[in-house]
Amino acid sequence: MTSEPSPAAPAASPTPPAPVLAEAGAAPPAAATAAPPAAPAAPLHAAPRLPGASHGLWLAWLLAAVGLVLSLMLWQKLGGMQEQLARQSSDAGTQSVEARTLARQAEEGVRDMAGKVAALDARVAELAAYRAQLDELVHSVTRARDENLAVDLEAALRLAQDQTQLTGSVEPLLAALRTAERRLARSSDPRLAPVGRAVARDLERVKAASLPDAAGLLARLDQLLRQVDDLPAGNDVHPARGAPGAAGTPAATTDSWWGRLWQGVRDEAQGLLRVSRVERPEASMMSPEQVFFVRENLKLRLQGARLALLARQYEAARADLSAAASALGTWFDPASRRTQAVATMLQQIQASTRSAELPRVDETLVALGHAVASAGAVSGAR
Repeated sequence: MTSEPSPAAPAASPTPPAPVLAEAGAAPPAAATAAPPAAPAAPLHAAPRLPGASHGLWLAWLLAAVGLVLSLMLWQKLGGMQEQLARQSSDAGTQSVEARTLARQAEEGVRDMAGKVAALDARVAELAAYRAQLDELVHSVTRARDENLAVDLEAALRLAQDQTQLTGSVEPLLAALRTAERRLARSSDPRLAPVGRAVARDLERVKAASLPDAAGLLARLDQLLRQVDDLPAGNDVHPARGAPGAAGTPAATTDSWWGRLWQGVRDEAQGLLRVSRVERPEASMMSPEQVFFVRENLKLRLQGARLALLARQYEAARADLSAAASALGTWFDPASRRTQAVATMLQQIQASTRSAELPRVDETLVALGHAVASAGAVSGAR
């Protein structure tokens, strides 16, 4: 700030208003340098003071104050912004550190998860290999079970058939066939389907089989054994057919005593001589001892047939019965009613033993043999 010029100053000052305007900041310094050349020298006495000069000064001071206030406000705002930026920068740095920490932890977690996934993949691969081995083992066990099933069924049926032959009862064979049918129904092997059909057919055949009454046959044989001692031999003497006094021939009757005497003498004379046809000379020439042994031989044949029936050996029984029938027709009188009754009973027993064939399961055994052979061929090919 400069003091105003006093009125007593000399008039020799060439340009009094220019310094005031320069100090007040009314015009830039470059305007003074570009001013036109100085005017001619003014008169010596001073010019009168303008009333708007003080107002310009106050306006300049006001503008300076406003600029200062604005500067302070801008400075404060700039300081607040700097502080906010500093805080944001600090927060950003903290968050960046936290983010890096979290990223590092996430990376470590990812590496751990990658390791776990790799371990799980290896475990899954091992489990897949184990499952493949287990499937192969199950298939092999299934094949072996089917093969063993065929072998077991064949052995069981053969054993049941032997038991049926020994006991004469079809119950063991029926039980074995029913068991085989149930086990084949549970099996899923298509190779055993023909075996199942064969088992069904054999089961129906065994159910329809008719077996003789073994107890009745044994009772008949015992009756024959009791009748052997009463059978007439082939050389026994019998009254001639049609002779007086013979069975079925009425004797002539007379009233006089001499007639009755003559009739008795004639009957005795006719009995002294008998003429007959001899078909088998060896039978008529037997001695009493030989007749005894013939009867014992016939008893032995009947006893053998009885034992064969008890043992369910029908072939041997039929052979003994045939031999007994042959001996009966050879060494005993065929015209005797007792001999004829015994021969008829022997024929009936022989007929019963011919129909006593026990059923067999050959069809099922053949089917099981084919199944076992095909299973063995498949296993050898694998």
